[in-house]
Amino acid sequence: MPCRQLRLPAATPSEVHHALTGLREELGIAPGFPADVLAEAERAAAEAEPPSADATDVPFVTIDPPGSRDLDQAVHIDADGDGFLVRYAIASLATFVAPGGAVDRAAHERGVTVYGPAGSYPLHPPALSAGAASLLEGQERPAYVWSLLVGPDGALRGAEVVRARVRSRARLTYAEVQAAVDGGAALPDGAPAELPALLRTVGRLRQERERARGGVSLDIPEQEAVRADHGYVLRFRATLPVEGWNAQISLLTGIAAARMMRAAGVGIVRTLPAADPRDVARLRRTARALEIPWPAETSYGELLRRLDSGVPAHAAFLTEATTLFRGAGYLAFGAPGTPDAADVPAGEARHAAIGAEYAHVTAPLRRLVDRYGLEVCLAHSTGAPVPAWVLDALPRLAGTMTSTTRRANAFERGALDALEALVLEGRVGERFAGVVVDLDGERTGRGTVVLREPAVRARVEGETLPLGEPVEARLAEADVAARRVRFTVP
Repeated sequence: MPCRQLRLPAATPSEVHHALTGLREELGIAPGFPADVLAEAERAAAEAEPPSADATDVPFVTIDPPGSRDLDQAVHIDADGDGFLVRYAIASLATFVAPGGAVDRAAHERGVTVYGPAGSYPLHPPALSAGAASLLEGQERPAYVWSLLVGPDGALRGAEVVRARVRSRARLTYAEVQAAVDGGAALPDGAPAELPALLRTVGRLRQERERARGGVSLDIPEQEAVRADHGYVLRFRATLPVEGWNAQISLLTGIAAARMMRAAGVGIVRTLPAADPRDVARLRRTARALEIPWPAETSYGELLRRLDSGVPAHAAFLTEATTLFRGAGYLAFGAPGTPDAADVPAGEARHAAIGAEYAHVTAPLRRLVDRYGLEVCLAHSTGAPVPAWVLDALPRLAGTMTSTTRRANAFERGALDALEALVLEGRVGERFAGVVVDLDGERTGRGTVVLREPAVRARVEGETLPLGEPVEARLAEADVAARRVRFTVP
């Protein structure tokens, strides 16, 4: 499920920090690593053997938010005949993590990096995630180097992957690349000048392919609590077009990886069923609350492509649209204790939002499953056997990822609850225009209301809650410490 990005101002009330600390403790999210894990990570960073293959001549660059240190991917694009050669370097965690070792065990307990508005709780110790395994500029690093052939129509024509040494030339931000596309602003020294235009071209081609296969991408804006004259307000940071183009390179790699896994007869793919009609109906009610026109004949995919995350109501709607991604999971096959690849129907292995079979392989610093998927693809591409430690882990990996991702999502939701309570604090008793978008049951007096302003989604109570109808909701409670906002309808 796509994740929301939340950010707090530097000077945040202590009650918010206490609320987030309590939430972390409730969910069992460890703030740090045991001494043995840190020590093993430091040794691995110092002693790991680099790959013999050398790809340091490729002028890779990373493109990430400002200040990022956990850099999973670096990209380079060349024109190639009538198409393009996309090379994508992915951090090689398997170079540093000993199967069954202290770092490996800790990673299985965590599953994913947990992001919050006041900081993150990384999957791997910083010596690896922000150090020796991260594709930092100017540093030689081990990586899985993907070579992806893209046709002039955006179709994936071929793919292969090897492990090699790489050296990123520059750490770029989305804003820098967008400025280069829009106005020809110069990139930092070492970054290929032609990259922004090529990324735009390939990104747009892949977006067209996505539309053709019925896929949907969500441009989820970052939410920030900002100090105002009378308390706090939630603001959205609009996503830039380059973020969508860059995401298409990651999706391209994930689709290529799933194809390789199918060909290898072993792997683990990300799955998502078609959107539940009840979630689509709920989203239609949200559109009504935010005064976003949604004609009956327009699909949710078509609507999402028309929205602009720079418009506050659209940004709020895009954030709420993550509810369409309920039911996402993982499916392993081809290892002892898992089904044979031939017995897995294409429909069961498909990711409905992407419109294709797809595997997570582009974020191994932040997601446990990627390390295993990358090793399967490397083995298939180079003609080597899949490592035994990968096959041994696959039967349990889907469950591990499901439970740890659920925990991360719970932290995200709880953090948003705290921020919404902060924004509404001091306004108890005021009335707000909104729409009841969901009920806890057909005959219950509890449900969910979405306000027009501020764009808050919260619990609502009342003897009669008119589903899908405009209401005037009274704020009954805004408790930051309890991470709770509650409205009533007379």
